[in-house]
Amino acid sequence: MIMSGTKARRSGVALFAAAALVTLPVFGTEPGAAAVAASAPAPTAGAAGVGEDAGKNSASPGDRSSGQRWRGAWATSPQAPHALMPNWSVAGFTDHTVRQVVRVSTGGTKARIELSNRYGRTPLKVTGATIARAGKGASVQDGSVRDLLFGGHRSVTVPAGGEVRSDGLPMKVRALESLTVTLYLAGPTGPATFHQTALATTYRAKGDHRSDTGAAAFTEKSESWYYLTGVEVSGGKDDARRKAVVAFGDSITDGYGSTTGANRRYPDALAERFAATGRPRGVLNQGIGGNRITANSSWAGEKGVARFRHDVLGEPNVGSVIVLEGINDIGASASPNWPDGSAPDVSVAQLIQGHRSLIRQAHAAGVKAIGATVTPFKGAAYYSERGETKRDALNAWIRTSGEYDEVVDLDRALSDPSDHDRLAPAYDSGDHLHPSDAGYRAMAEAVDLDEL
Repeated sequence: MIMSGTKARRSGVALFAAAALVTLPVFGTEPGAAAVAASAPAPTAGAAGVGEDAGKNSASPGDRSSGQRWRGAWATSPQAPHALMPNWSVAGFTDHTVRQVVRVSTGGTKARIELSNRYGRTPLKVTGATIARAGKGASVQDGSVRDLLFGGHRSVTVPAGGEVRSDGLPMKVRALESLTVTLYLAGPTGPATFHQTALATTYRAKGDHRSDTGAAAFTEKSESWYYLTGVEVSGGKDDARRKAVVAFGDSITDGYGSTTGANRRYPDALAERFAATGRPRGVLNQGIGGNRITANSSWAGEKGVARFRHDVLGEPNVGSVIVLEGINDIGASASPNWPDGSAPDVSVAQLIQGHRSLIRQAHAAGVKAIGATVTPFKGAAYYSERGETKRDALNAWIRTSGEYDEVVDLDRALSDPSDHDRLAPAYDSGDHLHPSDAGYRAMAEAVDLDEL
């Protein structure tokens, strides 16, 4: 349930879409790697493909100038390469085919992808890319493999710090369908822009296997996404006038603690609720594990107030954003052992200032801003009574200030009735910070679809 700012002021209670980001256990490549929460990167001016590959990719996210109305169907926030958890980002790729599976939230009759080289230090050459309907594991459905073009070319060069969108491809896409995007990187690419916590399996093969339907060549696996940051659709019966919802936050939005490969994150459950009404809608997950609203991170992304412009407002046809940020600022405050080094002591006033910045940015772009209260974290690795006091104060402001257009109270939706500072046992993934599959479902069910 979501209450308007006016109703929240009258009742003193507002509903909370707790996107509180929690400290994630980090399985480092070296002994003693610290545990940390989710994070997201900041906005970098997106550039089109260069050289012979440029073509139509300089168009705006919505291609408004061409009259084509694109809408986001799947998205993730890019991060700088790092090795806090096992992944392929630091080494990058050379003569590799990378196959990635994503589930779209809404459908259409044309599709295109977005590739990001936001954190690349050199131009990224993508030798070729295909899209197909997902099969089992790394396999795809027979007869569904289609080449993606970039300005009419099979290859594309993405500038360092830039991004590129493929040409639109006639392809009927259904809401909640899983698609496979395969990139051939003749390389070497150098360190790769990626998204750490995919909670999905990515497959790698040596050599060019972009058109393979079978899985035999894909002998390596990762649980991160690489370069792929969006799938967009246009046309079709899904109501294009219903604008996308962006879920913005940290590891709780990212879905840490949910079942890998099962699409059990709260934005997934929210997309399923829309689809069940017969009116699918784009729900875009822009959560990053470890992300903070007030401080940058080398591994968890730029601070929320900086990356919001690109990761939320840079998406096409966005109508509303659910903000779930602050728990990492609270939990990391004054910590000498945060992976980036000593963390600043963040005050409630600074947290509120950060949230106000997000609200202003959203409103300036005509986007509805929905505030989610920060979920309980008693018993988590970075819990403290001082931190709990900050969380209570921030939540009180979110509920009662009236500054958000709506409020979704995930704190109350997920808390233990016998101890409101804790997650209810059925909603706890086990670390007392991140929700379980049931907890993420409860988060999605706490949202009033009519208010989005």
